[in-house]
This record gives sequence, C-alpha cells and structure tokens, in this order.
Amino acid sequence: MKDYEKTTAFLGQWGPFQKIVFFLLCTSTVPNGFSAFSVIFLADIPDHHCQIPGTNLSEDWIRASIPTKAVNGKLELSKCRRYKLDIIRNLSSQGYNPEDVNLTEIEQEKCVDGWMYSKHIYQSTIVTEFDLVCDDEWKQPFTSSIYFIGVLCGSFFSGQISDRFGRKPVLFVTMMVQTFFTFIQVFVPSWELFSVLFFIVGLGQISNYVAAFVLGTEILSGGVRVLYSSLGVCFFFAIGYMMLPLMAFLIRSWRMLLVALSVPGLIYIPLWWFIPESPRWLISQGKLEEAEAIVKNAAKKNKVTPPDIIFNEIGEEERNIKPKESNNVLDLMRTSNIRRTTLILFLVWLTLSMGYFGLSLNTSRLHGDPFVNCFISAAIEVPAYVTSWLSLRYLPRRLSCSASMLLGGGVLYFIQLVPPSLPSLSVALEMMGKFGIAIGTALMFTYTGELYPTVLRNTAVGSCAMVSRVGSAIAPYFIHLSVYHEHLPYILLGTLCLLSSTTTLFLPESFNQPLPETIEQMQKRDRINCSCFSRKHEENNLFQDTLSTVCTSVKILKEERF
Repeated sequence: MKDYEKTTAFLGQWGPFQKIVFFLLCTSTVPNGFSAFSVIFLADIPDHHCQIPGTNLSEDWIRASIPTKAVNGKLELSKCRRYKLDIIRNLSSQGYNPEDVNLTEIEQEKCVDGWMYSKHIYQSTIVTEFDLVCDDEWKQPFTSSIYFIGVLCGSFFSGQISDRFGRKPVLFVTMMVQTFFTFIQVFVPSWELFSVLFFIVGLGQISNYVAAFVLGTEILSGGVRVLYSSLGVCFFFAIGYMMLPLMAFLIRSWRMLLVALSVPGLIYIPLWWFIPESPRWLISQGKLEEAEAIVKNAAKKNKVTPPDIIFNEIGEEERNIKPKESNNVLDLMRTSNIRRTTLILFLVWLTLSMGYFGLSLNTSRLHGDPFVNCFISAAIEVPAYVTSWLSLRYLPRRLSCSASMLLGGGVLYFIQLVPPSLPSLSVALEMMGKFGIAIGTALMFTYTGELYPTVLRNTAVGSCAMVSRVGSAIAPYFIHLSVYHEHLPYILLGTLCLLSSTTTLFLPESFNQPLPETIEQMQKRDRINCSCFSRKHEENNLFQDTLSTVCTSVKILKEERF
C-alpha cells in the first residue's frame, strides 16, 4: 500500500499494540507444529508378525511357526509370512519338537489370522487399528502423502480466499477446520474415512499458517516485520513441533492423542477479540473507516495521539491509480534469465521440502527412542532458524543458501560410512543434515521474494511453495526406499542437496540491494550479478586479457629491437 507505513509511522514499531499482535499471531502457529508431524506417531509401524492361534500348540511351536530372514545383516522374524499352520499342528500332535524338524522345508502362507503387534512403544496406531502392513503397507506412507496433498491444495486456495474475504476470518475459520476435523478423526471406523479427514486437516493447517504469516507482515513494520517473518512464526512452529513427542510419550493411543492435539485449538477462539484485521487489506477493499478505527485503537494502546484523518488521502490516491498490467505464472518463464532463475528455484524448493519432511518423518525409524529422536529433530530447528535470521542480516544470500544445502547434503553422504556399532553417530549426522536443510528452507522464503519484482513476487513465491508441497507429498515414499537399501534415501537426498547447492550459485545476489519493481529491473540486476557465472563472459574476458598481454609483449619486443 502506497505511503501506508509513512502514514502510520506515529504508531512506532514496538509498542503494546505491536507486541500483542506479534505474540498472539506467533502462538497461533504452535498447533501447526504438532499437526504437521502428528503422522509420525499416528501412523508408526510397530514390530509385528503373523498371529498364531495358540490352541493345541506349545510356546516353542508358536515361536517356531514364524520364519526368520536376514534384514541388513540381522535375523528378524518375518512380518508377513508364517509356516502353514495345519502342518505345524500336525507335527505338534505327533510329538515332534521344533528342533527335530527342518522348518525351512515347510510350506509358508500369508497371515490369514491377522497380526500380533508389539505394545512396547505404542498401545495403538492407525497401522495396528486398520492392519496397514504387508499387502496394505503402501497405505502407511500414502496416509502422509494424503495430508501433504491437502496442504498442497490449501496453499493454492488460501491466498485467493484470504485476498477475497480478509486475513482474520480465514485465519480463524481454517483454525477451526483444523481443530474440528482433527477431533472428528477420533471416531473414524476405517482408514479410508481417516484419510479423507486427514486431507481436510491438511487444508486447514496450511491455510491458517499462511493467513497468520500474511496478517503479521501487513500489520507489523520495519525490523519487527523482518523478525516476525524470518524468526517469530518459525520459532513458535518449532515449539509446537517439540511439544508433539512430549504429548505422544504421555499418550500412547492414537485416538486419545488426536483428542489432545485438537483441544489446544479451542484456546485460540478468544483471540478473535484481540487480533485485528489487516488495515492494508481493508484499505485495498475501500473500507477506510474500518482501517482507521483499527489504527486509532492501536494508537490508544500505544498511548500516542493519531491525526484526525489518517487514510482519506491514501484512499483518494488509490482511486486515481490506473489499473496495472496483469501478470501470471507464465511470466516466470518469459525470458531466459527469469526462466533460469525460476527453474533453479523450483529444484531448490523441491529438494529442501523433500529433505525437511523426509528427515522429520524418518525419526521413528532411527536407532533409539522415537520420542527422543523426534524431540531432537524439532529442537535442532531453533538454532537453525536463529542462524538463518543472522545470515539474512549479515551474509550474502547466494553464499548462505548454497552453504546450508552443502552442509545438509554433505553429512548425509557420510551416514553410509558409519559402522553398525555406532548407530548414535548416524543419528547425529542425520540431525546435522536436518539442521542444514532447515536453515536453507528458512532462507529461501526471503531470498525468493527478493529476486522477483513486485509484479511477480506473490506469483513466484506461491509457485515455489506449490512445488515444495509436491516434494513434501513425495517425501514419505522417498524415505520408504530404505526397505530396498538402508542408505538409499540418504544417497539420493544428499545428491539432490549437492546439486541444488551448486545451481544456487548461478542465481543473482540480492543482499543489500533494493527490491526490483519491474521485470526489466530484475533482468538488469540478473545480468550484472550473474555475469561472473556466464561462460561467454569468462571466455571474452580471458580472450581480451590474453590479447592485451600478447600485444604488450610484441610492443616491448619491437622497442627493444629498434
């Protein structure tokens, strides 16, 4: 909004009004933290094997009825097969002991009587409730993908809905959608219905997060806005993430865990009377009186005296502004410079999203206690976000982003070199990889917004976010590749991170440079900043330097000769 910040400068940047908005909007992102990763515990797969009805069978025969097979060099009970029970019963009735029989010659069958699940960690999960194992094992990662597909759809529609109906209504309506449908999941009788509701929860989760993010950036100003957008919402999201393993540790039943996850949403209902609508949005809709009332109320809380008329002048200017030429997603591919930047960013966002969610969802598979691993994975994000905030203030964008992905991808390669006797070292390396990827994820939001001009900025960031959601939907299957090779996900993810780290160096630099307003300004800055990476430019400079050196040498030789 033109001159909005100058017009409201009398409010200051960090008065009581701004503090209330800052902390209330930040706390509204806490439920998003444990909602985004609740599937780690809701859909974890406990140890299991085929159910063996114990009638007329001794304990030795029951244990012997499950075949063993080597998994990553270790003998484990088969999860999906058992020796044919009729044959086992016949041998037992004839007085044979398991040691007297070559069990490997006995025909095997599927788990026709269901499965026995270990209750060492969980009382129940949706996997144990709906038997999402063996032939139906594909449903377990697909459950996570369904949630992230909901997030993908929500990220596509939330911005448009927010622009149409306002930031505040969308924030609270979608928060209630997330809370209500999370609670309704407690009563589902089937996996199919659970998945449908989980999709809707994903829709609400991203929509209220985006609404809170936009509302805060439009109300706050100056350095407070930078702090809010780069550290505030991310930090409180991490707090919610850290609360998840604590709640799951205390509540081992998936239905009761959902109840605990849905209750905090009710706490935010009273915030309706404390969080205002965005004055910027109200002005864009021509609602000058409502916007003025909010600003005057803010002035009262900050104990400053506002002018009698605040927005009338701005309103008149806005009425006289001619409509600007509309831009769309096709403009991201208009020229070679913009197209190169867009494609590189798509690759980087996709990689970071796959890495972030892949490593986060993988914590239950790591060596050690899954609750501790999840808490460490969440806690590591706090220093990561602080590091990203400091990098945004003091370091070049291109170097910071490239280094973070180099760190994240590089350490993942070393996991395959860790001997099996040091599983804690593998966990430490994976957490270090998560640290680097979390830094890069936080940096890319700001970096992407700085690269594109005002007329394309929202479209560019939205498009990159859409691509990243595709990565998050793929992530559950990506980590599932470990069933084929233990280290395959780390090798592939490390390769993608190193590739993205390299390509990031070909992006323009935006540190300490004004934001481009037009596509022409973006192209001009792109040519200036990226010239050092242009092969033609390097060859021309080398040719010119060589030619200059040769000419100088010839001139000296002539002078010495004559």
